[in-house]
Amino acid sequence: MAFTKTVEEKLHCCPECDHHMKVNGPTRVKHLVDDGSFEELGSDLEPKDILRFRDEHSYEEKLEKTKAKAGVSEAATVGRATISGHGVSIAAMDFSFRGGSMGVVVGERVAIAAEDALERGVPFILVATSGGARMQEGALSLMQMAKTSAAIGRLRDADLPYIVVLADPCTGGVSASFAAQGDITLAEPGALIGFAGPRVIQNTIRATLPEGFQRAEFLLEKGYVDRIVNRADLKSELVALLEFLMGNRSASSDAPSEAAN
Repeated sequence: MAFTKTVEEKLHCCPECDHHMKVNGPTRVKHLVDDGSFEELGSDLEPKDILRFRDEHSYEEKLEKTKAKAGVSEAATVGRATISGHGVSIAAMDFSFRGGSMGVVVGERVAIAAEDALERGVPFILVATSGGARMQEGALSLMQMAKTSAAIGRLRDADLPYIVVLADPCTGGVSASFAAQGDITLAEPGALIGFAGPRVIQNTIRATLPEGFQRAEFLLEKGYVDRIVNRADLKSELVALLEFLMGNRSASSDAPSEAAN
């Protein structure tokens, strides 16, 4: 048991065991950016039932219920902001919206954030948490892996930093595309990170997996993750990285980069 106010003051981490609880996209952004600096992008884009997908209920009905329950319109909140005065583009995924699954709009919003970073010549920061591609959007969902990867590739060509923060869980098509392509990859303590889940793998190959398999600490040991950062320290860690990676380049420039021109 813990008071809600105490949990919120600790950025939704347990005051007793420091377990990092799931938070939605807007809350992630609030934790990281300077007060009043966030300008949302792509909020006019919302998911549609393009394939007329139906099981027990239609996908359209599920979307409406999810929007009402999660309080957001899609599983990615993106925009531009400053972090300790450093201009950035930022995207924060939201596991409370259809398990953070990647559909057409999620892919488009992430691409918009990357393209905004390219246009303004600033770093792109992504907080990734997802159960994978959204099955109700079929191959259209899988196409977002290529689209987002291409956008990230253009950032790399322009020599602009791309920093990824992996939160629990990050799996499936997201972990196999834009969440795996960071110049620097951070992770929250205990986060589950992988393509297929450990139970699926174990049942498929009929083998006992190593202790802690696919957890952030295991992946740090194997070199997949660069550093594990407690949520309370994440903003200061990002500030240090931005100062190091951007060098003498303007910290809050809104001018397009040479590569964008």
